[in-house]
Amino acid sequence: MTENEKVFNQIVRDYSERLWWHVRRFVNSHEDADDLLQEIFLKVWTALPSFRGEAQLFTWVWRIATNETLNHLRKEKVRAALKFSSVDAEMERRIQADPYFKGTEAERELAKAVLKLPEKQRQVFIMRWWDDLSYEEMSAITGTSVGSLKASYHIAQEKIRSLVSQQVF
Repeated sequence: MTENEKVFNQIVRDYSERLWWHVRRFVNSHEDADDLLQEIFLKVWTALPSFRGEAQLFTWVWRIATNETLNHLRKEKVRAALKFSSVDAEMERRIQADPYFKGTEAERELAKAVLKLPEKQRQVFIMRWWDDLSYEEMSAITGTSVGSLKASYHIAQEKIRSLVSQQVF
């Protein structure tokens, strides 16, 4: 087994579950998360020989996963526009109809509120709230300053509070 194969196998072992949940929170579909995870690991495998160690392995892998997921969502928006439908409505429908969802109604409403955030705020909220990443890790992944990420997260929290309180109460 080559060194790259050993490293890749370790990445798959260490990050598969966390990456799957990271992707799943963006796409709200088990099937899409499964497909994207395969694409992400293929991208990691292909790019592994060029990994220079300038970033932590974790943030490098997370950046690939986040970029692939956001690219997927952008393609979905284009497809929806061509069909004259709404990706947001489809994502909300997925949340409501998800047979794997094990949370409370409040958690379901939180997931729907997150969908209504602009892309950058959604990304920051998911990485901070659900993935529990530090602002420094998020900065390394997104290439955005810590201060800007903190501001985006704060604004996202306020929007979500407003959206959830409109729905629940």
